[in-house]
Amino acid sequence: MDLEARRQFAPDMIEILKGRRMRRLRRTAWSRRLVRENTLTVDDLIWPIFVTEGSGVREPVPSMPGVVRHSVDEAGAAAEEAAALGIPVVALFPYTGPDKRDEMGSEALNPDNLVCRACREISAKAPNMGIMTDVALDPYTSHGHDGVMAGDEILNDATIAQLIGQSINQAAAGCDIIAPSDMMDGRIAAIRKALDREGYEHVQIMAYAAKYASAFYGPFRDAVGASGALRGDKRTYQMDPANGLEALREAEIDLAEAADMIMVKPGMPYLDIVWRIKERLGAPTFAYMVSGEYAMIEAAAANGWIDGDKAVMESLMSFKRAGADGILTYHAPRVARALAAG
Repeated sequence: MDLEARRQFAPDMIEILKGRRMRRLRRTAWSRRLVRENTLTVDDLIWPIFVTEGSGVREPVPSMPGVVRHSVDEAGAAAEEAAALGIPVVALFPYTGPDKRDEMGSEALNPDNLVCRACREISAKAPNMGIMTDVALDPYTSHGHDGVMAGDEILNDATIAQLIGQSINQAAAGCDIIAPSDMMDGRIAAIRKALDREGYEHVQIMAYAAKYASAFYGPFRDAVGASGALRGDKRTYQMDPANGLEALREAEIDLAEAADMIMVKPGMPYLDIVWRIKERLGAPTFAYMVSGEYAMIEAAAANGWIDGDKAVMESLMSFKRAGADGILTYHAPRVARALAAG
């Protein structure tokens, strides 16, 4: 197209487009609010809390700036803080010392372990707070895996037997949501049956249906003391990052086994999985903004490369846009305060 033709074309196009300007709706703040498709509220937040031994302890996790390991009493105080901010659920993860780890993850069955004590403390301090507990053996095993090992193999059914005991133990301590993150086959049905048999029909199950063998878990493993313990990797039971349809099959199976909610982990690298599961199955679907995602935002913000506050809010909105009903995030208190401030 020569210069003269372009000159004639531009006014014609402007005339045509006058009635179809998408920017009209973006021009003012009130208009953007009026047509906004998704919103983030405090009701969408679950706050993961790390628990450690001691009293009055708030021990920083070096690879997760701003995150601490709480002693049981401090976990109770953190739950009170969460309740005051309107956060509906806290999720507990224990830092278990090497002296309490063994091949079978036996500490998971101890009714006086960190998670059980924290459940009781939180129930006393913040009785209306939902308590979610992780069901997997990796915080308790000397080899750092989520299940029972024989040689280099993770034994599916022997692991499920331990997970049942762990679930009953946590339910007895007062947890509200059991969250199996181990990725063993058939564990949701087995845990549901055992909970019902023991009189814990009200306890919900949030199944980590699509937990990927991801590089984004490193700081979390530091936080729970599993990094140095882990032998090998978890690719024989956690999902291959290359697979998407497999996640749908996993979620369908877990729902058929009576899971109440579905979890996708990690979060932002797997937003397509959140979308697929929510669109196909329609079940309550959650995503975990994992430790590596948290650490990347915090590191970039600390170096002045991004605006940390804006990056956090944008990231969490992406979860909502993908269809997540809620998000586990270490940023939960910070986000709750920002939302309250408007």
